[in-house]
Amino acid sequence: MVSVSARTHPGDGHAGKEAYTPEGRALCPVMAAISVVGTEWRLAIVHRLLDGPQRFSELLRSNPRLNAKTLSATLKYLENAGVVQRTVVSTRPFSVVYSLTEMGLGLAPATRELRAWGERWVLPRLKSRATGTPSTTAPAVPPALATPTRRR
Repeated sequence: MVSVSARTHPGDGHAGKEAYTPEGRALCPVMAAISVVGTEWRLAIVHRLLDGPQRFSELLRSNPRLNAKTLSATLKYLENAGVVQRTVVSTRPFSVVYSLTEMGLGLAPATRELRAWGERWVLPRLKSRATGTPSTTAPAVPPALATPTRRR
């Protein structure tokens, strides 16, 4: 993860604050955000925690593809990044509850938009591929955006 600090840089074409690396190079705000939530599991866990605090076992059961090692590492990463808060509940036996911080809650609009985009564009394409029928909701990828073929 790239450590960043924010400072004003007038005249760079960006409004507000710009993130900089320790070496003084400017980072795009989108790239800085992706460095925090840029894996499928990080964003999926944030999305799940938008429903409210969850125990480790609840998060683990939320997706059959998720394993305990990956969940543990992802939660530690998100906690260190300031997105997730880990709270030990003093009961017998003790339990740990994960919740979003204010920073994590700030991702709610982005996750909602990504979900809507996925429902409109991605899921219809995946369903049409699985059934072999053309998708009526999502248009085909324009040739300019399709994966280029290898030249010999």
